[in-house]
Amino acid sequence: MIAVPDGAPDNQTATERVIDLCLDQGFALAGVCNAAPSAHADAFLAWLADGKHGSMQWLANHNDLRTDPARILPGARSIVMVADLYASRADDNSDPCEAGRGRVARYARGDDYHKTMKKRLHAICDTLRDRFPDAGFRAFVDTAPVPERELAARAGLGWIGKHTLLIHPRLGSWMLLGGFLTTIELTHNATAITDHCGSCTRCIDACPTDAITPYSVDASRCISYLTIERRADIASEFHDKIGDWIFGCDICQEVCPHNSQRDASMLGEAGADANDLYQNRPSSFDLFEVLGWDAEDRARALKGTAMKRATLEMWHRNARIAAANDPSVSADQA
Repeated sequence: MIAVPDGAPDNQTATERVIDLCLDQGFALAGVCNAAPSAHADAFLAWLADGKHGSMQWLANHNDLRTDPARILPGARSIVMVADLYASRADDNSDPCEAGRGRVARYARGDDYHKTMKKRLHAICDTLRDRFPDAGFRAFVDTAPVPERELAARAGLGWIGKHTLLIHPRLGSWMLLGGFLTTIELTHNATAITDHCGSCTRCIDACPTDAITPYSVDASRCISYLTIERRADIASEFHDKIGDWIFGCDICQEVCPHNSQRDASMLGEAGADANDLYQNRPSSFDLFEVLGWDAEDRARALKGTAMKRATLEMWHRNARIAAANDPSVSADQA
């Protein structure tokens, strides 16, 4: 483990040590930005006003915090952002899964990222706290109202693409984001990565539900939202468009040229490929098994994964829709 100097930190030295600590913990990317308010607060509030968050009411809560991260940790001066890679070039096959099965999004095909990332972020914060006992820290992985993609872009980890996901020019968009706020004054000199989307509209054109417009997603139409977040019935207009997805959707990332061109040499063998923690679970489920799940079956099948986000009733609903879309399944079976 890299030592952090005692006493009041030299900003640049402390920043370099913090980045090294993040990379030592296995994160593929790490960067630092200031704790300034969001530059896109007005656009976010307009998005909410248009109802594009669907039934995700939690997104409309705590807007004072979500648009100004420093309010979450009083005295916060810096934000450290990190990224895990969760899919490799070997996992780029976008073909539907075999008959009678339903696909899950790649980020969910492994251990729960909330736990795997937060454990390592806490370890970093603990190391820093030992050296700077008067400093404050607050780690987050989808667990605090912060604009993670905007902060990651500000920290130099990539740019926000037309599908609203963060893209690194050489590593693509198969990334999970997290970070921590701190009262330590770090150097905020990350070079912003310019937008490389150009005239490409592949993600927009490929979205089955027309959820994407440039740099905005109507979550109420997004397959990931419909299968993971929406608790109520899914409108029939979306059923055939959902295809064989039963938890999430990867289509807009599958077609992104920056994913097919990932540069595995960028960070060396350990850092530039997918974290093994996110490739150790099933990529699909037998639809009839899911339809037959009870609460214990669901708990057993999804133990330790982020797929627990969807309730048993939602899994049954999603499996019924996917089965109805499967030509190998008869109407009475679905």
